[in-house]
Amino acid sequence: MLDEIDKLGMDFRGDPASALLEVLDPEQNSAFRDHYVDVPFDLSKALFITTANILDPVSPALRDRMEVLELPGYTEEEKVAIAQRHLIPKQTAEHGLAPDQDIAWTEDALRLLIRNYTREAGLRNLEREIATLCRKVARQRAEGQDQKVTISPAVVTEYLGAPKYLLEELEERTRVPGVAVGLAWTPAGGDILFVEATRMKGGKTLTLTGQLGDVMKESAQAGLSWVRSHAAELGIPANFWEASDIHLHVPAGGIPKDGPSAGVTMVTALVSLLRGRSVRPDIAMTGEITLSGRVLPVGGIKEKILAAKRAGVKSVILPKRNEKNLLEDVPQAVRDSMTFHLVESIPEVIGLVLAEAPERPEPVVAREVAEALADRAGPWRN
Repeated sequence: MLDEIDKLGMDFRGDPASALLEVLDPEQNSAFRDHYVDVPFDLSKALFITTANILDPVSPALRDRMEVLELPGYTEEEKVAIAQRHLIPKQTAEHGLAPDQDIAWTEDALRLLIRNYTREAGLRNLEREIATLCRKVARQRAEGQDQKVTISPAVVTEYLGAPKYLLEELEERTRVPGVAVGLAWTPAGGDILFVEATRMKGGKTLTLTGQLGDVMKESAQAGLSWVRSHAAELGIPANFWEASDIHLHVPAGGIPKDGPSAGVTMVTALVSLLRGRSVRPDIAMTGEITLSGRVLPVGGIKEKILAAKRAGVKSVILPKRNEKNLLEDVPQAVRDSMTFHLVESIPEVIGLVLAEAPERPEPVVAREVAEALADRAGPWRN
């Protein structure tokens, strides 16, 4: 078992990855010679298992000698069940507390810990927070307080302080045109991603901010090109690019972002801005785009959908070719609690996400209205 293989380092003493190229290859490790003891070993019958948190740092040559098995993160329900069955009894016993006499836990408190104090695919930080709460109760017992402590959301906030992670208010963020909600894969299990677009007087300039990678920048440029080529169909003035500067921003600029899966979100933000219609606050989306308007499949579907559910999203737009991932990877309970739209083209996305245009009041003559109100007011006119 070789743990944390993505943490391998290379310095003047050598490169461990080069030695592993021979060790992990069953075609040539039958006579592996260790240079320290200078003894040959037959490793062809050994089964090597390596672990890594992130696959990218592992060299391509080393990855080619491995079979990669991706283990998805736990859902919120799974985390709650594991905490109730294993983590809480373990930490309660280690801190010398009696489960029925000294401490009790509510499910709402566990969900608060999972959502607002830990953001991870596993359970390591959740166990640490549970241990911290147990230490607080154990200290109270040592100080002579004998009453039983029930860990509720209010107690969690009192003992641990302000939450580390706060969920964004979707309805408030998408109230103005030009803001769309996307979904992103992260090693911590996925997250929602806001894409903001604004327009100012200028000409033919596209500004991209938010520490975006090259692939994400190309998606933004491809999205703008598609919007420009279909301006008439979208009800957008054809010459908007001649007299406008477009600025696309993805908040949380301190976090690097890359990948093609935000293409659909960027197109939606641009169309929302140029048409003056806001995006529905209860919908999120993911998918890669092409210049011809196709929506291509992306990865990390399970993590993205769980992040959407955690943020309160009711509907999710996915590429049609990701239907298999939706059915195989996402739990049935999550699928039943949300609505999924499988799309193949950008026009399908635009038809689903834009809110209804606000009704315009009928035009009236201001002077006539003012005179009518003045006649009614009599001596109380202002």
